Amino acid sequence: MANHILKVEVSWTGKNFCCSWSDEDAGSVVVTAKTLIQLKHDFEQSLGWHIEGCVEDGDVIPEYLVSGDYEVAYELDTAALLRDAETYTTMAAISRASGINQKQLSHYANGIKQPRPLQRERIIAGLHTIGSQILALC
Repeated sequence: MANHILKVEVSWTGKNFCCSWSDEDAGSVVVTAKTLIQLKHDFEQSLGWHIEGCVEDGDVIPEYLVSGDYEVAYELDTAALLRDAETYTTMAAISRASGINQKQLSHYANGIKQPRPLQRERIIAGLHTIGSQILALC
């Protein structure tokens, strides 16, 4: 297990997932992609190239980055969470499971509105319900 966690914030930006990470000493990496899976792959590849480039240029960056002693933790905003969930289910199903109006979910998924923390918890609980029901089929 790595000793350092790199928190990467993931958002939905119209038609793509977008993520960014920055470190005062190491700089920044920003990536966009059509899918969350592709975004994660591209981010980790870009971060590796960024670190290699810093080392080749003689930049002083934290040793844990150079040695690879880190894990990447992706934190999805509500829009990104809902857009990724659409890969596996529908807004109608999320609406039924969460008890949140489908039109309101659409506003969250499109970034038109930001849910209050309680609404986000209801969305996550609804997604867990859907996942549990799917697992029960096996």
